[in-house]
Amino acid sequence: MHTPSELTKQRLTQARRLLAIAQTGLHYTEGAFDRERYQELLGIAQAQLAELADIDAAEVAQLFAPEQGYANPKVDVRCAVFNDAGQVLLVREAADGRWSLPGGWADIGTSPAENALREVREESGYTVTIDRLLAIWDMPKHEHPPSLFHTWKLVFLGNIVASGDISGVETDAVGFFSIDALPPLSLGRILPEQIRKLAELRLGGGMEFD
Repeated sequence: MHTPSELTKQRLTQARRLLAIAQTGLHYTEGAFDRERYQELLGIAQAQLAELADIDAAEVAQLFAPEQGYANPKVDVRCAVFNDAGQVLLVREAADGRWSLPGGWADIGTSPAENALREVREESGYTVTIDRLLAIWDMPKHEHPPSLFHTWKLVFLGNIVASGDISGVETDAVGFFSIDALPPLSLGRILPEQIRKLAELRLGGGMEFD
């Protein structure tokens, strides 16, 4: 597993913070001079993020172009579903051929729990009910590969009520896996130690804030 160094994580944090200051400043400033300086700061932050994430600076600029207003973390909503044998439900991401918990970015107009229900249904074919919230994780504090966005991850515990077919286009396979025999994971989305922690929280009745 690729683990970012402490220096890389520190530089990512600084670059994201610079970008947030620039974005917020561009939203609130009314002065032409200040706007020019915030625009310059935005370009510096985007270049730094591109270097750290190893992608083209123009692509970074395009990704952040729709971002306006006060800068906030993004919210990633996932659902942990287990069968009677304690195996976890995973879906294979079409984008990288690796596995993850069903989930994705939170959508405007629905609650986090509603997002989780929809993602499970579309990505795995299973209809579930939400039992409770298992974890709220600040992703930069975990050993994910370098990411452009500062993201909070919410993971709900789901219970299966019906099965069906995959209806979305983002996943192409589904299966249940033993916690001790997980397939190659999409590490930008979920880590093995996070899945193990979710299994513990499910049985122990607790919840993790990190």
